Amino acid sequence: MYIGRVAGTVVSTIKHPLFNGQKLLTVIRLNLDGSETTTYDICLDDVQAGIGDVVVVLDEGSSARQIIGKRGTGPARAIIVGIVDKVEIDQ
Repeated sequence: MYIGRVAGTVVSTIKHPLFNGQKLLTVIRLNLDGSETTTYDICLDDVQAGIGDVVVVLDEGSSARQIIGKRGTGPARAIIVGIVDKVEIDQ
């Protein structure tokens, strides 16, 4: 699980059936100070996030598939499960 920022959308007309009806977003991982890393994921969106939103991403495949109600094998690996309002880190 990590915190990231939504950078854009992914549009695909031909895709695995698991993705039918699902919104796909690109999410850039964030460092603890809020700066962007060079790592990103293409994520299923379960919370109606938008470009620029800071989000919580669950990046473990079987958990992502369980959240969207699909069990068994499939290509889902990362899903957005929350929109972050504030992050506080004790120094």
